[in-house]
Amino acid sequence: MRNLDFSITIVGLGLIGGSYAMALRELNPKNLWAIDVNEESIQYAEVKGIIDKGYIDANIPLKQSDIVIISLYPLDAVKFIKNNIGNFKKGAIITDVSGIKERIVKEVEVFIPDYLDFVAGHPMAGREASGIGYASKDIFKNANYIITPTDKNKKENINIIKKLAYDIGCKNVIEVTPELHDKYVAYTSGVPHIIAASLMNSDSFDNEKSYFVGGSFRDATRVALINSSLWTELFVLNKENIVRELEEFQNNLAELKEAVKNEDTIGMKKLFDKAGKKRSELK
Repeated sequence: MRNLDFSITIVGLGLIGGSYAMALRELNPKNLWAIDVNEESIQYAEVKGIIDKGYIDANIPLKQSDIVIISLYPLDAVKFIKNNIGNFKKGAIITDVSGIKERIVKEVEVFIPDYLDFVAGHPMAGREASGIGYASKDIFKNANYIITPTDKNKKENINIIKKLAYDIGCKNVIEVTPELHDKYVAYTSGVPHIIAASLMNSDSFDNEKSYFVGGSFRDATRVALINSSLWTELFVLNKENIVRELEEFQNNLAELKEAVKNEDTIGMKKLFDKAGKKRSELK
């Protein structure tokens, strides 16, 4: 029995696109197609039963797709929509999964016709690996999903994407402006990746110290296993917010550094207690 009466196409069978396809497979959509430039990824997805059929020619599935989920790098996502603007089915809902929203939404809204609806989205999920071989239908379980609608979006289409996010396992679906998304994500995602990379690039780290590594270091540096091409693009596209949040982090770090330097045990304890309280309240 079908739970989703939609024909859906995934554009880009990487980690997130492949995981999205696997999660949707569980919901039995009318049709589940994929577009990718890599024939091996398409063959893998077809053989594994992740999709019904894959295409290199985007024109074929787009004309019949009710929902198109674009899982490409941010600028490539904009380029794909623009280059295929005449291929989408009239009335189709287009969404994306990228970690930058303001620029994408603004650029797409310039050229998208009224008979298409681009509802920008961002699942807060991932792994320290890339490619469909690392994809999993469970990657969205209990994750947060951000939708950044605008006045141009139809309410019913926003609700469809929202329901889709819940159906694939997300715990919370939040609606915010594209600008606010980028501001918040710079802090919650961008800065931790930069901190992890900085820790691993420190001259203090070498192989000998690996024997002294415990859970705290592994947790703090987990995301240093980074897709450098993707995150470089995300940081550049969100540079104002990233720089602002890094400066705030540096201020906090300097405050704690001074407390340690001056053996200010009362000050240190206050800072640690404040951080612990905030961490315990994390949703």
